[in-house]
Amino acid sequence: MHAAPSIQKLTDELERLPGIGPKSAQRIVYYLLNTEADSALRLASAIEEVKRTVHFCTQCFNYAESDTCEICSSLRRDHSIICVVSEPRDIPPIERTGVFDGVYHVLGGALSPIDGIGPEDLHVSELMARLASSEVAEVVVATNPNIEGETTATYLARLIAPLGIRVTRPASGLPVGGDLEFADELTLGRAIETRRDI
Repeated sequence: MHAAPSIQKLTDELERLPGIGPKSAQRIVYYLLNTEADSALRLASAIEEVKRTVHFCTQCFNYAESDTCEICSSLRRDHSIICVVSEPRDIPPIERTGVFDGVYHVLGGALSPIDGIGPEDLHVSELMARLASSEVAEVVVATNPNIEGETTATYLARLIAPLGIRVTRPASGLPVGGDLEFADELTLGRAIETRRDI
């Protein structure tokens, strides 16, 4: 038995979303069909609104509804420390820690020669322009701890070093509550390398 064309169309669109397979898409469609029209229309309106109003911050390339994002516009943030991340989605986890009060710069990806992604494909020149035009004391390179992230961090450190600006990288280590026997060698090795006094 085939679904009505409109149901199939919505199911197909939902399946295109990351993490949504055919069964999940079908459950969402049937939920939307069985919920009140107002609820489904609020979802549709929220999607339309976010696509219409959200764009990239002209300064850091985070998501914003104004020219600059709330973080860049805030006078309470320390603009002398810039945390460089790969994607806008990397900012909320750092913000949730409550320990970083600087500003951000989103590269829009990471260096990956295998995939043909070089510095010219990222917001590296914009970062260098920010560093040249403001009083930045430190750049925290918070790219992912994988090959692309490490390559990007090393490249940026070499590029920024001649400016006399401190370049740091978040320490990598063991999760709180983790057991040593289950830690992978890379994580455990980093935890030992970045050890601190107690």
